[in-house]
Amino acid sequence: MDFVPKYIHFYMEKGISQKHKHIVILGAGPAGLSAAWELVQQGIRVSILEKEPYVGGMCRTKFYDTAEGIYRFDLGGHRFITHNAELLNMVGELLGDEMLTSIRQSAIRFRGRIYDYPLSIKNLLMKASWRILVGCLLDWIKLNRCIPEEEISFDGWMKNRFGKTLYEHFFHGYTKKLWGIDPENLSSDWASQRISLLNLNDVVKRLIPKKSDTPRTYAKQYRYPKYGFGQIFVNLSQQIKKNGGEIFLSSPVVDIKVSNNQIVQLSTSGSHQKNWYPDFVISTIPINEMVTMTGGKSSLRFRSLRFLNMAFDEENISPYTWQYLSDPDMLATRLQEPKRRSPFMSPSGKSSLMLEIPCQEKDSIWEMSEVQLLERVKPSLNALGIDTRKITHLFKSTYASNAYPVMDLDYKDERERAIRHLSSFRNLVMCGRQGTFRYIFCDTAMEMGRIAARGIINKNIKQHEIFNHRNEKTVIELQSVA
Repeated sequence: MDFVPKYIHFYMEKGISQKHKHIVILGAGPAGLSAAWELVQQGIRVSILEKEPYVGGMCRTKFYDTAEGIYRFDLGGHRFITHNAELLNMVGELLGDEMLTSIRQSAIRFRGRIYDYPLSIKNLLMKASWRILVGCLLDWIKLNRCIPEEEISFDGWMKNRFGKTLYEHFFHGYTKKLWGIDPENLSSDWASQRISLLNLNDVVKRLIPKKSDTPRTYAKQYRYPKYGFGQIFVNLSQQIKKNGGEIFLSSPVVDIKVSNNQIVQLSTSGSHQKNWYPDFVISTIPINEMVTMTGGKSSLRFRSLRFLNMAFDEENISPYTWQYLSDPDMLATRLQEPKRRSPFMSPSGKSSLMLEIPCQEKDSIWEMSEVQLLERVKPSLNALGIDTRKITHLFKSTYASNAYPVMDLDYKDERERAIRHLSSFRNLVMCGRQGTFRYIFCDTAMEMGRIAARGIINKNIKQHEIFNHRNEKTVIELQSVA
């Protein structure tokens, strides 16, 4: 589906009439750094302005140096999966022999039971209650006989594919926790790229492996850096600086001046209080913030995340990379053991866990002390079979204020208004998850940055292509070349 109206195309396809001397990039995440790398290789002057004291954005890896050794935690469950061979080669060159191949094993935890993810009938027959099994059978019969309901909401999309039973048991509570709104008020737009199986028929087919029509599911093998996902972007930033690019950390943009449909001045605070006069701007900062700073209004919003990182005096906690926590009364949505991705994420003989907790910036969960939060989640950890007595002195939080774009039922019109406003500026291009208000993977964000940079270099920017990049109704994890 093309989310960007046709009239947007006019602004950015007319090209660039002059050779730009100075490109300013807002944000040192995957999209911003990838754009900078393309530009510096062409000898173009690039300055990256990043509000945080680190590079990588949401793909950062936080490390804690303790007496036992170094513990490393990503901001989320990252893995490098792509069907872009050029991008894979680029990341391979950045990491060399420090790029590992890992195996993903995930589970759904619900009411004291452990289910495979993706779901399969074989596993459900072994683990689920008879009520769930009977409900699945009736749903499967209904789905194969009835006309599907309209799929405006996430609620409708899921019921049309998985039936009411699986949806209400495994997905409804999880989704409501994650987004902070009822799934009936959540758009279905993002679901087709984020749900690995396509429908209940696929779940049934998985009972019979080795058949030609057995549905494909997510890539269990993926590439992952030895010292955490953020290593990709630390290495990339180093290469950018070696090639003449400038990166200014702790330097948030606080003011933007526009004139004659162009950005004429940027002002930063923090470590580098300065006025900038760019020839061109590539922005990856949240689209609603960019609209506001350029004189518009936007009601688009993002969901925040708080990560509770805990060190354990235990060598191995579970076999799972991720555990999806579907119980509505559990505060967190996902539980990760980092060393399942790389054994170098925790010291020898030790392990760690990371809880992903959805919230809103500045709410009670965001502001809660570390001790209070740990005490709040301990009952859930114990219920999952985790011995909380083995948590050491290290339990620290990391935060992501603009983690997920909230795609409610009204978001599409508001997004189009934001795009129309920002596309009116001749020397601005938006990209990245936050910059395009898209729930995308890291590789797509990197591709967006490269497209933006190449558009500047070739004097043929097509902003609408960036906003819709990888918008096909396909689960990218089915197609990885990694």
